[in-house]
Amino acid sequence: MDLLSLLGIIIGFSAVIGGNYLEGGNFAALINIPAAVIVIGGTLGAAMLQTPLASLKLALVRLKWIFMPPTIAFKQGVSKMVRWAVAARKEGLLGLESIADTERDFFARKGLQLLVDGSEPESIRNVMEVESVLLEQRDVDAAKVYDSMGGYAPTIGIIGAVMGLIHVMGNLADPSRLGEGIAVAFVATIYGVGFANLLLLPIASKLRALARTEAQFRDMIIEGVISIAEGENPKAIELKLNGFLH
Repeated sequence: MDLLSLLGIIIGFSAVIGGNYLEGGNFAALINIPAAVIVIGGTLGAAMLQTPLASLKLALVRLKWIFMPPTIAFKQGVSKMVRWAVAARKEGLLGLESIADTERDFFARKGLQLLVDGSEPESIRNVMEVESVLLEQRDVDAAKVYDSMGGYAPTIGIIGAVMGLIHVMGNLADPSRLGEGIAVAFVATIYGVGFANLLLLPIASKLRALARTEAQFRDMIIEGVISIAEGENPKAIELKLNGFLH
């Protein structure tokens, strides 16, 4: 559980609600179903229109990373690379075949298979770098879904505000209905700007940061696999890969 994400959401919304209370407002004034329908529905609709289905599905799957980010263990990764290097020195590259069969990380497993197949170091680098770039781009595209929603939400909020004002102007002769229209107008704007800046844009930024960290971990694996293919000393490999720990 990423407590920082949970704490950030709690502090952000508490600041808005608490500030409203300190100004003499009440929580009920911020609850408006029509405004929520306009902002949430309009934002989702715009994002769905813009986003390919595959990216939209991945964006929903990646949402859990905000509270349960993937475990990216650089130190354990370095130790694993060193063990592979030692095994390759003792038994040759074919000795890595049994390790490849039990390796759980599919990206590392691909590197081991390329080693076992006797591929040239440059060929291994090309194959693994292409896949790493594509994986990172896929994760970045998922983050962009929330980026786009963060861009649409304030604008949809303005649309909701204008609709509320139209409702007000159409009922000037009936003062009893003015309050409802004005509430929708202002609350819709709050929803749009609030959701964008307290949820959607921060979610996008965090997903991009996690995607970069995963890409750096894959870069470490690539460097380790290439070093093994070139027959480098396990100690030298460890010193090289330790740079990724910082």
